[in-house]
Amino acid sequence: MSEFSEKLTQLREQRGWSKTYVAKAIGLSSMQTYANWEYGRTEPDFEMLKKLSNLYNTTTDYLTGNESKADQVHNATVDEALGTIMSFEGQPVTEHDKKVMKDLLESYLRNKE
Repeated sequence: MSEFSEKLTQLREQRGWSKTYVAKAIGLSSMQTYANWEYGRTEPDFEMLKKLSNLYNTTTDYLTGNESKADQVHNATVDEALGTIMSFEGQPVTEHDKKVMKDLLESYLRNKE
């Protein structure tokens, strides 16, 4: 198993996600493609690598072993962060739900002091 495949497995398992969930979240039609990356059989192209880094909220450098810490993450805007949310407790999150969450979060952040 490569360092890359180990990181994919670790990041996915830390979040409690299935391989099928990750595959769908990054737009793959087959879970097997993602599974092959975790097993170290194949590697994703750069576009898929970017999608993985966004999904896992880390950098492509971390995934490919060019950076040592997973916590060196992309500082997402509220819109970017909400854009990655696909479901909650097994239910899909709609665009309306995301707008409500954004409004609540922005209101909270403005008034928290």
